[in-house]
Amino acid sequence: MADLLSNLALGFSVAVTPLNLLLCLVGVVTGTLIGVLPGIGSLATIAMLLPITFGLPPVGALIMLAGIYYGAQYGGSTTSILVNIPGEASSVVTTLDGHQMAKQGRAGAALAIAAIGSFFAGCVATILIAALGVPLTSLALLFGPAEYFSLMTLGLIFAVVLARGSVIKALAMVLFGLLLSMMGSDLETGVARMTFDVPELADGIGFVNVAMGVFGFAEIMRNLERKESRHIVQEKVTGLMPTRADLIRSAPAIGRGTVIGALLGILPGGGSIIASFAGYTLEKRISKTPEKFGYGTIEGVAAPESANNAASQTSFIPLLTLGIPPNAVMALMVGAMTIQGIVPGPQVMTKQPDLFWGMIASMWIGNALLIIINLPMIGIWVKLLRIPYRLLFPCILIFCCIGLYSINNSPFDVLIASCFAVFGYWLTKHDFEPAPMLLGMILGPLMEENLRRAMLIARGDPSVFLTRPISAGLLFIAAVLLVLAILPTIRKKRDEVFVEE
Repeated sequence: MADLLSNLALGFSVAVTPLNLLLCLVGVVTGTLIGVLPGIGSLATIAMLLPITFGLPPVGALIMLAGIYYGAQYGGSTTSILVNIPGEASSVVTTLDGHQMAKQGRAGAALAIAAIGSFFAGCVATILIAALGVPLTSLALLFGPAEYFSLMTLGLIFAVVLARGSVIKALAMVLFGLLLSMMGSDLETGVARMTFDVPELADGIGFVNVAMGVFGFAEIMRNLERKESRHIVQEKVTGLMPTRADLIRSAPAIGRGTVIGALLGILPGGGSIIASFAGYTLEKRISKTPEKFGYGTIEGVAAPESANNAASQTSFIPLLTLGIPPNAVMALMVGAMTIQGIVPGPQVMTKQPDLFWGMIASMWIGNALLIIINLPMIGIWVKLLRIPYRLLFPCILIFCCIGLYSINNSPFDVLIASCFAVFGYWLTKHDFEPAPMLLGMILGPLMEENLRRAMLIARGDPSVFLTRPISAGLLFIAAVLLVLAILPTIRKKRDEVFVEE
């Protein structure tokens, strides 16, 4: 306990420096803004801002990017409640009861409970990161190449099991992502692989290009085909202090949503989207009045908003302790760390404690800033929501293209992202979940490197993955999960989590 307190003291000493406080504020305000404005999510924004991190100190850059991620979860609820359009994918389920409350003149209560739930969940998740950091890092130091390969295999299987829709399609996406990761030069020999004699592909396809195309440009294309209709709540938002009855009714939902979100955030492939759906589904299942859900019940706002914020922050646990990104946004954080010359994994805590604990402390500060700036600025967010999307999307496109070009000063990167935009649009039209593809693409080189190392140490004997207890255990869990996910009864239950959409 004494060590934990001294580590947190170190973290706060790093996080409260003027520059880091400013970057934390910039991150959470930017995150709230992109959460409020439909059409560009946290993934595309972080991908777009990666080049900016070149000129920032490592701790400040990661604090800013983390603030954008969990700030977007806050902002998404504002749009869902006031306009019935989810600013973030994880806020889809908040529209069901949040907008109904707004139509009943209770927008203030809905926004306040969403903010309180998010703040509580964020604080609990941050405590969890601090508590689990040291033991998980100690465990990770026992891992060899075989164990890391098996752990990443388990991570990809989790991504398949937790992805929305068909298991087969999710598996296909993971395999396609692994295939994309193999493009470029061989890790050991330098021989070109699948480059099709195109010089620009010699270093492979950048994951930022893929992320921007599939999640940024494709999202714009999907938004443009929808008929624009924004029924913004016209009345002035009042009553931002929830009543005692509201707090009593929503407190258990906030607690349950926080627990579900914290657990699903740690799991690879989980993340804030499935956490919000799972939180809402659970509340509806255990409620004595499930028929009221969808008609403005406050538990339908409290549970998903707590769950998605808890998940967005606990997803940093596997990234910071094991070096494995559990979702697509964390995959981009790996890119940001690589840009700064930081190798994600157990060495971060031991070799760069100021970075590890500084990020954790900044999350507390960020959560406090969000609740301070969000509720008083409701009027500003409402005004921003009145901007027509036809004026927004050209600006988003221009910024995305500038961000892509500035990474390598190459127009080819913009072209590749455009191709993946069309591909991403096609994927969503045919019910493919693109996130497992990006996860496979990020983990591919790490898996290949650890596979080769393990085989080299074992002198080419593949049984090394089954003779080492930890590795064998992880592979066994992965196999059981995959078999269970394919079974018809389990598959039906899995699909029911997303039934509210």
